[in-house]
Amino acid sequence: MKRFWKDVTVQPEGDGWRIALDGRPLKTQGGAAQVLPTRELADLLAAEWADQPDEFDAAAFPLRDMADYAIDKVAPDPAAAVAKIMRFAETDTLCYRADPDEPLHRRQWEVWEPLVAEFEQREGVRLERISGIVHRPQPANTLAALRARLERLDPMTLAALEVATSLAASLCVGLSSLDASAAPEALWEAAELEELWQVEQWGSDWQAEERREKRKSEFLRAVRFARAAGQ
Repeated sequence: MKRFWKDVTVQPEGDGWRIALDGRPLKTQGGAAQVLPTRELADLLAAEWADQPDEFDAAAFPLRDMADYAIDKVAPDPAAAVAKIMRFAETDTLCYRADPDEPLHRRQWEVWEPLVAEFEQREGVRLERISGIVHRPQPANTLAALRARLERLDPMTLAALEVATSLAASLCVGLSSLDASAAPEALWEAAELEELWQVEQWGSDWQAEERREKRKSEFLRAVRFARAAGQ
């Protein structure tokens, strides 16, 4: 598609901010006003528009798409987003570990245990650690506390958290990424630990590397979006 705008600006709109192309405020793909909660987030989306070349791909707006999803889908029904994210509380990757006599178990303990312990302390919950693949439910009070935590989040943060948590297959990683002091790349490496372990044992190929880099970029972008949204 050919670029149809010259100027990209950010302007206040009520309690939020709105992007305008040549003075015309943007709407979501669902037709609602695309009002963003913080100037930082608005600037990120504005840069996405401003950086497009003369010939651009209509699919090259992942931040815009995330904001539109938050406004058009999450805001009207936040319970649905919470339910999707909560699925990863029961099957959190960081809680399912190899048998203690396997070499992988030690790596998982060294990398995952500090993250899980810090998460438990920060959220005031207790998570079950499981060796092997047999499912073991998390404590009911833990699930209730985590659900209540998610229900306090705004639609923009929920939309980004849904992406980050599903990519990491871990609510522990997803929620930890909202902490401004956490290193997103280190969290992603923790989420990818088992795949990276397999690469160490058996090697990799360019297609797998490309897929991993794409997923990592999507995760880091979701984290950047969530933090810019003000959480």
